[in-house]
Parts: sequence; C-alpha cells; structure tokens
Amino acid sequence: MKIAVLVSGSGTNLQTLIEQLHQDETSGIEIAVVISDRRKAYALTRAARADIPTHVVRTQDFENRVNFDAEISRLIELYAAELIVLAGFMKLFQSPFVRKYQNRIINVHPTLLPAFPGAHPVADTLTYGVKIAGVTVHFVDEGVDSGPIIAQAAVPVLDTDDEESLHNRIQVEEHKLYPEVIKWYAQGKLKVEGRKVIVKC
Repeated sequence: MKIAVLVSGSGTNLQTLIEQLHQDETSGIEIAVVISDRRKAYALTRAARADIPTHVVRTQDFENRVNFDAEISRLIELYAAELIVLAGFMKLFQSPFVRKYQNRIINVHPTLLPAFPGAHPVADTLTYGVKIAGVTVHFVDEGVDSGPIIAQAAVPVLDTDDEESLHNRIQVEEHKLYPEVIKWYAQGKLKVEGRKVIVKC
C-alpha cells in the first residue's frame, strides 16, 4: 500500500515510519511521497535521505485554502496514495478535502483525546494538572482533533515533568503506536461505525 505523509516540522514521526514501514520490505507499505507546507522543514531532509519524493505546498502560494487543498489532492492522486498520514502537519483541511478522503486521513495527537485538542496539547496537559497523559491516533474529520479514535496509549505525568520531558515520553509511545495503526489500515483491520472504530483481530 502506498501512503502520503504530510509534515511541517522536524519529522521524528516520519523517521519512524521510514524505518519501521518504508524500509521494511515485509510491511507491504511504501511512503510514496512526503508533502510539506514549509520549505525548511527538516522532515524533507529525512525523506530525501531515504530517496522518497518530496513536494512543498505553501498556503501563501495559493489564492485560497481550497486551492491549497486541491494541489495536495493532485499530488496524492499523482502518487496513487491510498492513505494520507499526518505527521506534525499543522494545517487544517477544508470540508471538501476531508469529505473526499473520508476515513483515509489519519493523525497522531500527543494527548488522550478528546482532552486537550489543538496546537499546544502537552502544555495544556501540564497546566491542567492531569495525572495521565498519552497519545491518540485518529481519523481526521472536519473538526480540530475530533475524528473517530482508532487507538490510544497512556503515559503517566510525573511530578518532575516539564513540557519537554513529558513530550519526549509521549513520543516514545507515538513511535510504537502510529506504525502499528498504519499496518492495521493496510491489512484491512479497521472498520468505522459512526464514531466507533473497530479493530478486527
């Protein structure tokens, strides 16, 4: 199965997907293209080192967000990607794009959704004082981090945690969970019933 990975930043999750899926011939999963909305995203360097095609699609180069989404859609179709994987991609898609690829876009978020959606989830977790943090992999819908939840993993919050230390421990779980969920998708193990995602054994 071919996937498209969308990035905005350093690409730590992308690196995990490259190593655990793309470079593992037994996975049956190929990263066909990496798309970034930022030219200086280090994730592009990671992709290039793995000989994965890259493209930069910036919002400021388009008249509106619908046209921006359309260019990303064009690339997805060009590379025949069956699944769109968001790995630190910091843009929200418009409704037509989300509807076109319903249940074909997944995202990883560093909290136990529905708690603390949005741009600063780890900081929000610490500010609120919860004792259990975690990671969520979910399908993308038209809201902000509000799509059907596929899988979650819990991470305890320590009294000594700051944002960096907690985020680092959450990322350890992200790097285990995200590749596994993509494998489930490729193997046809995910069934969506309303807001519920059933993982078939």
